[in-house]
Amino acid sequence: MSTTVLSSLKVIARPKIEPKPPVIGKRLKLIERLEQQKEMAQCLIDNKCFEAFKEKKVKSPQTGEIIIQRRPTTVRPWYYDSDEYYYLEIKVGNKPIELQKGKPAIDVGDKAKLPETIDTVIQAIEKGELDSALLRPAVPKKTGAKS
Repeated sequence: MSTTVLSSLKVIARPKIEPKPPVIGKRLKLIERLEQQKEMAQCLIDNKCFEAFKEKKVKSPQTGEIIIQRRPTTVRPWYYDSDEYYYLEIKVGNKPIELQKGKPAIDVGDKAKLPETIDTVIQAIEKGELDSALLRPAVPKKTGAKS
């Protein structure tokens, strides 16, 4: 009997793959946004202009094929200052996370400490310290229906 090429492979039943918990995707998304905020803070420190881009798929009118374009986008800073003293807020869904009850802001101080502070927040997210805030359900908007 001749041997086939497939007989040289180890064949098994399909293993069951457990789905990843949704908090992991939310962590990665928040870390990605914080990296962008870090770049923005570094541009502030270096007195450079910050530019952010997003990729969008567009159908070409001439050829009809789908191409990816880089388009500029607006990114709002999560940090703010009061008389050159800086504060940072971590935002999920454009709402600041309360790190302690009634305290959403992080006291940064000098703007040169912004990237370092953002790195510390990223480490906390990687360790899962903000998972409870990430998994909190979104607050539904109030409807303006009047009776």
